This record gives sequence, C-alpha cells and structure tokens, in this order.
Amino acid sequence: MIYLFLATGFEDIEALAPLDIMRRAGLDVTTVSIMDEKTVLSAHGVGVVADAMLADVDLTEAQMLVLPGGLPGSTNLDACEPLRRAILAHHAQGKPLAAICAAPMVYGHLGILDGVRATCYPGVESQLKGAVYTADIVTCDGLFITGRGPAAAMAFGYAIAEHFLGKDAVAPLREGMIYNQLLAR
Repeated sequence: MIYLFLATGFEDIEALAPLDIMRRAGLDVTTVSIMDEKTVLSAHGVGVVADAMLADVDLTEAQMLVLPGGLPGSTNLDACEPLRRAILAHHAQGKPLAAICAAPMVYGHLGILDGVRATCYPGVESQLKGAVYTADIVTCDGLFITGRGPAAAMAFGYAIAEHFLGKDAVAPLREGMIYNQLLAR
C-alpha cells in the first residue's frame, strides 16, 4: 500500500495528478487525512475527501509514503508528530519516500536527506538539511523521489509508478495519457 497524505493547504495538482497516475498504473494508493476530518481543503479551496484518517491506518506495512507540497500544506505535514514518527520508522526500515514542492522540507527537518540528491520548490532549498540540491524537475536518489513543484506533478507521479513497475511497464501509460507528446513540444 502506498499512502498519500493530505493536510489543509495541500497543492491540488501535486496530490491529485500523482494519485491519478499511480491508480491508473494499478498501484494500491490510499489518501490519508492528517486533519480532524476526512474532507481536506486544498491550497485553492477544493475539498477532497480522503480515503482514511491517519489514526485509522497502519503505516508499518506501507510500501511508500508520499507528501504533496503546497503551503500551508507542507508546514501542516511537518507539524504532524504521528506522521513524522511514521516517516522516521519507514526510513529506518529502508523503505522509499516521495515528496514534491515544499514537502521535501519535512524530510530535511527530520535529518534523513544527508547526502541525498533532492529537488524542491525554489526558495525551499535551505530546508533540505544535508541534501545535495539538484533543481531538477524530478530527482530519484536511492529511496527518495522528490519533485520541484506544480509543473512536475505528472513527472513525479510517473517516477513513483516507475519505481514500483519499471519504465517499460509505465511507458504505455505515458503514451495513453499523451504525456510523451507534451514532452516532444
């Protein structure tokens, strides 16, 4: 199971585009509200109903934890102690983590990016403690997948799908979603 966390102020496209891609690819993804209710308001006022509440999921068996960016969504994720503990436990088990936009700062604040190549939204680089900043649209390094910002949302989603399924398996999905034509422009 892949868990994608929603906090008030999450960036709409950075949560929903990767979610869409992962589910189209056949991956088992559950959205999780870290707030007090299942409906979480995005940075642009869109209410999204999460599949589950944080208190109701067992993250010990998670395959990957995914953090969408946005503000104040990223700072809300960073302030959630149960999520922070789950991320540290997940990392200690050598399991993959993904974050986009401002959300990689959560990993930086936890001190788990030491020597890891990572990207994030411009201006958040100083929050990636120990990371080697790339400024790439998407950076994959070991157990980490990071994305730069809203324009990277689809590439970020494909990178997560490719992590689990491989590039060849995801290639038809890219083609079917006309993503390759976008890149060819």
